Amino acid sequence: MHLIIQDQPKINAHSNNQIMVLFALIAILLCLGASSNAQLSTTYYSNTCPNLSSTVQSVLQSAISQDARVGATLIRLFYHDCFVNGCDGSILLDDTSTFTGEKTAGPNKDSLTTKVYQVVDDIKTAVENACSGIVSCADIVSLAAMNSVSILGGPSWDVKLGRRDSTTASSSGANNNIPGSSSSLQNLISSFSNQGLSANEMVALSGAHTVGQARCTSFRSRIYSDTNIYSSYASQLQSNCPSTSGSGDDNLSPLDFQTPTSFDNNYFKNLQNFEGLLHSDQELYNNGSTDSLVTKYSNNANTFSSDFAAAMIKMGDISPLTGSQGEIRKNCRVIN
Repeated sequence: MHLIIQDQPKINAHSNNQIMVLFALIAILLCLGASSNAQLSTTYYSNTCPNLSSTVQSVLQSAISQDARVGATLIRLFYHDCFVNGCDGSILLDDTSTFTGEKTAGPNKDSLTTKVYQVVDDIKTAVENACSGIVSCADIVSLAAMNSVSILGGPSWDVKLGRRDSTTASSSGANNNIPGSSSSLQNLISSFSNQGLSANEMVALSGAHTVGQARCTSFRSRIYSDTNIYSSYASQLQSNCPSTSGSGDDNLSPLDFQTPTSFDNNYFKNLQNFEGLLHSDQELYNNGSTDSLVTKYSNNANTFSSDFAAAMIKMGDISPLTGSQGEIRKNCRVIN
């Protein structure tokens, strides 16, 4: 009996150690599982919404065929969303009497049109009809950007998905994080660096200005004050953008006057000829550190396409909401 009493604590201690090891293994597996679930994936909706890609593409084909500017604006929408608290669909939230979001912030209120938000709504409706309550508005924005590039003649890529939608937005973030048309090269580099994007990626992403248009207010100062602009190009722009503020403010000019609705590398060729529309465009080629990148993309369209696609994928990885974070909005304009 004495031996049994002596041995009993040893058996319990051994059992306790086994239990502690088991709990530790379970905790590690749970952590690994949570980490895995939090990763974006190109096959995220393969089972839950298998027709997602074709559904998005169908709506966009129709919208862009009617107005190519829609495609350019959807690319900008993705960028402006990701630069404010990550790629979370926050830019789509409407202002209310008690809430001021990102839509009316300076960088967004004039450059992102009412039409483009309606196209997102149309895509969301079509997706909801195909698979209700499954796909986030944030993922729709990401898919719309890629499809817009592809439809306009640019590269396509496998979009990583699995983002969830934010239940809030940041007007101050939109006003402070998104560089404006008068930005210096250093400001551009810093703004992208703050989002984890390199100067090389910044220049590649700037190539999205190969499509789309800008308002007179965005380039008035450049065409009347900048010296690094080809004179005949400036004169041409001045005919559509008077020097007096308030006159012709909403008149539009293409960001790439050569092929304004085709996604190609002519944007970079324009910069080499000092025919960048925006001050911030020409800063990429102005005897600075990024001149060589502009030359590289001007000389090789395939390199530009490849680097642009890679940079868009990386930008899509900025602070996504995953797992149980956020929500899947029923209506992209309002939280559930």
